Amino acid sequence: MFAVTRFRADGDDGQALAAAVGPLLTALSGRPGYLHGELGRSADDASLWALVTRWDGVGSYRRALSAAEVKIAGAPVWVHALDEPGAYLTD
Repeated sequence: MFAVTRFRADGDDGQALAAAVGPLLTALSGRPGYLHGELGRSADDASLWALVTRWDGVGSYRRALSAAEVKIAGAPVWVHALDEPGAYLTD
């Protein structure tokens, strides 16, 4: 499965978001079931970003998000998140 979280941030907020994603990906990479993750910026709208992560299953993804270290590392990232569904099954 993969997860997509989109963010709205520009200017200084965009720089802060980009800087904060590294520690979040480090925290996620320590969780069971994490496969890969990357941040990208829209080619059409410089204030729109997306974080894509891959997991071995939805359970691993959801458990990872509830881990204390992920919550702490994710706080400066999630503040920019758009409120929309983001987990996608690939089976």
